[in-house]
Amino acid sequence: MSYNYWNHIYEHFDPVAFHIFSLPVHWYGMMYVLALLSALSIGKYFIKKDGLDFKEKELDVYFVYIEIGIILGARLGYILFYDTQTLYYLSHPWQIFNPFRDGVFIGIRGMSYHGAIIGWFLGSYLYTKKHKVEFGKIMDLVAVSVPLAFVFGRIGNFLNQELIGRETDAPWGILIYGVLRHPSQLYEAFLEGVCVFIVVWTYRKYQKFSGELILVYGASYGLFRAIAEIYRAPDIQIGYVCCDFITLGQVLSLSMTAIAVGLWIYFKPRYKKSAS
Repeated sequence: MSYNYWNHIYEHFDPVAFHIFSLPVHWYGMMYVLALLSALSIGKYFIKKDGLDFKEKELDVYFVYIEIGIILGARLGYILFYDTQTLYYLSHPWQIFNPFRDGVFIGIRGMSYHGAIIGWFLGSYLYTKKHKVEFGKIMDLVAVSVPLAFVFGRIGNFLNQELIGRETDAPWGILIYGVLRHPSQLYEAFLEGVCVFIVVWTYRKYQKFSGELILVYGASYGLFRAIAEIYRAPDIQIGYVCCDFITLGQVLSLSMTAIAVGLWIYFKPRYKKSAS
């Protein structure tokens, strides 16, 4: 495939995969579902491979908890962090998941990864409390299950022609309204998905305490996301938050890294004391 075809790929690609009667089904929605299901499958694979003390039925129940938490958190996070109509949605909460606008089906648009993290964390906490499961143990499983599944989410962003990149003169750029831009969604798929998985997978042999892997995940994801944001255009309704270069995504991601490192510093000496 020539660069010329790749540069113009959005002109030849329909974000709508097919229709069910008159309702459009977008590639993005399919990728989102595939990401959730693949995370569940990867988790089950590692349970069998490593002989972890989990039953598949337990993981299925946990999946329901976090699926609800992720969807609610991602949508609410977008409204709170990025949407320009935050006050409208807070005063009209029934509109938050309304897929219609002016009687036309447009789907549910606007999801925040950092909001999804908060929703997933709360869902996980509620699950472990109700089902008496060690929180750190299930966090470690999540840390190795999520990164590769996350690749599908970023591919979904690319297919949906959203979260576009900054301008570039690189030959592999994508033309969007006549402007050549980085395919930043694919950079994110590699950095936030493949690279984070490699970091977490490699660190497993050095793990010292339960829950440590999720801290490694949080620190590495935040760092790689901040790097990817260098090539991603800021949200148009927000722009740069500092210096005509720093985005809100970078601020949130580096904050995530700082929190993960801080928690690791806090828990590491306590592990040493309990082990001595």
